[in-house]
Amino acid sequence: MTELFNLLFHPLPNGVMTVLTGVSLLYWVFVLFSGDGLDFGMDADLDAEGIGDVNDVDGDVHHDQPGFFSKALDFINIGKAPLMVIVTLFKFIGWIITIVSSLFISIGQFGFWSLLILIPIFLVTYFIMHWLTKPIAKFYESIGYKGEEPHDYLGRTGIMKSSLAGEKIGSAEFVINKDVIRLNVKSIDGASIGYNDDVIIIDETKDKRIYLVKKEINIHNIKNQ
Repeated sequence: MTELFNLLFHPLPNGVMTVLTGVSLLYWVFVLFSGDGLDFGMDADLDAEGIGDVNDVDGDVHHDQPGFFSKALDFINIGKAPLMVIVTLFKFIGWIITIVSSLFISIGQFGFWSLLILIPIFLVTYFIMHWLTKPIAKFYESIGYKGEEPHDYLGRTGIMKSSLAGEKIGSAEFVINKDVIRLNVKSIDGASIGYNDDVIIIDETKDKRIYLVKKEINIHNIKNQ
């Protein structure tokens, strides 16, 4: 038992991965006993419009290609299976690789710097996940999993992160379920809207890629009107 404990927590990378994997195990135990059972629908919000496809340079927003982060998430099938399932599997595979590598590589002598070995381990795990998550994604597809339900943005209020006027497209941040989501926006009537102004979403374009907003008048900014 002592030897097993030492292997799990020494050297330092083993201990880090053991703790991370243990946290995921506790999470699933909590989910099981909280009544959610095997409902793996608890998924962090990774809205495609909030991550990856916004390239904001001086307030101009382009939509040509998905961003690098979106492609990286898609590579390991996040969105096709619940996020927590993917994260847990990533930790578990990384943990196994770390433990096995410690049997062949003596890195304990490097102390804190031994944690650097986790960088290549995470990279290897990432590419392994591409193949391991394929059957998981197919399973969730077979049971009708479509990812997290999309948000209804109409009526949401947020803060401008660029200025708007006329047909110019900019971006604004909205807090939804404690998640900060940045959306592409345009003034609904062409009126000028400044950086950090409060705005409200009134409508959206037909392709649902740009949201039409107007400046919101509230108790915090009415004195500036």
